Parts: sequence; C-alpha cells; structure tokens
Amino acid sequence: MMSRSLAPVLLTLLLCAQARAGEVWVVPLVGAVGPASVDLVIRAIHDAGAAQAEALIIRMDTPGGLDKSMRDLVKVILAADVPVVTFVAPNGARAASAGTYIAYASHIAAMAPATNIGSSTPVSIAPQAPQSPMPKPAGPTDTEAPPTPAPADAMTKKVVNDAVAYLQGLAELRGRNVEWAEATVREGVNLRASEALEQNVIDLIAEDMNTLIQALHGRSVEVKGETRQLDMQSATVHRVAVDWRHEVLSIITDPSIAYGLLIIGVYGLILEFYNPGMIFPAVLGVICLLLGAYGLQMLPVNYAGVALIVLGIGLMVAEVMTPTLGVLGVGGVVAFVIGSVLLIDSDMPGYDIPYALIGTFAAVSAAISFFVVGAAMRARRQPVVTGAGAMLGKTAVVLEDFDATGTVRAFGEIWQAHTSTPLRVGEEVIITAIDGLTLTVARQEN
Repeated sequence: MMSRSLAPVLLTLLLCAQARAGEVWVVPLVGAVGPASVDLVIRAIHDAGAAQAEALIIRMDTPGGLDKSMRDLVKVILAADVPVVTFVAPNGARAASAGTYIAYASHIAAMAPATNIGSSTPVSIAPQAPQSPMPKPAGPTDTEAPPTPAPADAMTKKVVNDAVAYLQGLAELRGRNVEWAEATVREGVNLRASEALEQNVIDLIAEDMNTLIQALHGRSVEVKGETRQLDMQSATVHRVAVDWRHEVLSIITDPSIAYGLLIIGVYGLILEFYNPGMIFPAVLGVICLLLGAYGLQMLPVNYAGVALIVLGIGLMVAEVMTPTLGVLGVGGVVAFVIGSVLLIDSDMPGYDIPYALIGTFAAVSAAISFFVVGAAMRARRQPVVTGAGAMLGKTAVVLEDFDATGTVRAFGEIWQAHTSTPLRVGEEVIITAIDGLTLTVARQEN
C-alpha cells in the first residue's frame, strides 16, 4: 500500500530531475573581468550545478581584467559540477588577456565568426626603455657568466613565466595548443576564430547560441574525472539575469566610487569628532567608510597608498590645531595626492582613478581641514555665551537685605541667592557659582 502511494511522488521527482538535466544555463561576461562580473558567473555556475543543468555557457566579450578575479573564476570552473562552455560572441567580440585564460579553463571553448582571442601578456608589465648593450671584454672573459639582470627585468621574467606556466597548465588539462599558450603570453599574439579552430585553441565555431547548442549535442566532456555526454536534443535555455547584487557590486567596486566613499567616510567622522552631537555626519561617515572599504578590499589595493591618504588628512587637520605656517598643510596635501595615485595597484584600463577626481578631492580635503575644521576649533576656543556657564562672573542686583539667603535680580529674572557676607538692597553683586536655581553671589571688590 505504501509503495503504491509513493509511486506517483517518485515519478514526479524523476520527471523534474530529467527536466532540470535538460536545461542549458547562459550567463553573460561582458566588459572587464572584475569582482562584480566574476561574482555573477561564479554564482551561476554553483546554481547550475545544484539544478543539475546539462551545461552552463559563458557568453563572453571581454578586453581582459584583474588577475585575481580571473583566477577566482578559473578555480570555480575547474571544480564545477556542471560542464562549462565559453562562447566568445556575438560577432565582433573578443576574449583578450584574462578572457583567454577563462576560455582555456572551460571544458569546451567556442567562438563566433569575426571574433578573436589572445593578447595574454600581463598588463602590469610596462614597456621597458631599450638599453644599449654592454661592450664585451676581449679574451677569455667571454666565457664568464652573464651579469645578473636588473631587478625590473627579473620581476618581468617572473610575472611572464608565471602566466605562461598557468596557461600551459590549463592547455594540458583541456588538451589544447600548449605552444600557442606560451606565444600569446610572451608575444601577445592573437588569433581570429578560424585560425583558433585550426590551431586547436578552441573546439568549435558557431554562428549564434542556437547553433552552438546544436553543435554541443553528443559531445563528451570530462567533469571531475567522470565522462559525460551532452544531451542537447530537447534542452531548454535558462538565461541568468543580472540581479541587484551584481548592480551594487558593479557600483561599489568601481575604483572611483570606492575611493570617493572612503574619503567621504573620513570627512564625516572628522566633522562629528570636531562637532559632537550632530549624529548625521557620523552615521553617513561610517556607512560610506564601510562601503568604500568593502569595495577596495575586492580590488588590487596598494596599502601604502591608503596609509599616505590617511597621513595626508591627518597632517592637514594637524595644521589647523598647531599652525606651522602651512608646512604640515602642504605636506598633507602632497601625501594625500601621492597616496591617491598609488591607491589602485593595477594598470588595467578602467581600474585607475582619474587625476581630475584626485585633484578635486585634494582641494575639498584641504578646504575642509583649513576652513571647516578651523572654524570648529575657533568656535570651541570662544567663551561660552549661553547656558549656566555664561552666567558666571556676571552681575546681579540685591532685592532685599540678607546675610545668608535672599533674592537677587539677574538677567531680568528673580533668583534665590546665597552669600557669606551681609548684603544690602540695591547693591550689585557678582555671580560666583550656580547650584540648580540658586545663585552664589559675592560683593564686588572696589
């Protein structure tokens, strides 16, 4: 009886599993490879694996991007539970720099016509000025070991060799062209789609997504040591939509936005420190500071730049508190500008902070330090003009004769007063202390 009642449930679960297995997930990777774009693709890979999708296709068009983000995505592709297909599309798209590594890491690499792949030399390597060769001494010294390369050359070789080994390792894993993997890193070579197919850099060329899905049917791929044959005969396409998390990450991981949030956060805390009780600057400052710090920690940040920015702001504030004829102030502005220039440790296009923005924030920082904070400091040094503290030292008029407790008129009001010396009506006295609604007064000395 129990087995009969469970049969419909088991049949339904089986049909649902088969339906999920027939899905092909498609996720876009457009623009620079960075924290936001990679986060979307990584989440899609995990979700597609959990949904037992037949395959996941990364529709890619990228000029390259950050090395850290690219390596994070490659690690997820290599450990994926679902076959990952990289499709460089549409026509005119490219898989440059970091995109080449992602394509090589994928189980299947495909390209649309009129696309290209390559140019994988690390962009952090700046062109070196040509050096004139050193003259060789004559004689037996020709057999001596060559001189040790300069530190810059040694670092360049390390970076290039690391990139070559990394891409060649991916090529060996996926059975792709190992020699071209070295050439695209060392020489920055590029291939159009037809050449990439001929040289075993990619697996197939497809006009569009439908053509690609048909071409994938029946192909065998190895996923975590298990060979799978792709069944695309009746596959349905599930397109991953860009969600709010991707949009937020795209905003706060923009170097200019993250930099601005960081500086605004510091401004807010400084204003709250010099004018306690405003609350709003502190709340806004903490929120902006946390958002800016979160955005920057996902970017290649030079922490020496962060330290110089903090030092610069500190020096500008110190100039207000301990005037040094502008020495600390000018030094603070210089440190702030240098730190801002050094803040992002990457030469990738789109990941630098515009000099105009740096100049604007430097000017605003100087203005806040010299004028706003200066005004707050001057206000704190001024005598109290309101409240009980403002009444001390002022005069009052005695309204009756008394030698201990009586009444006086002060500030247009009648107050209870206490004295240690006899006072006469109409006499002017000095307020020396205030205890609640009782004044302590004393006779004026001539």
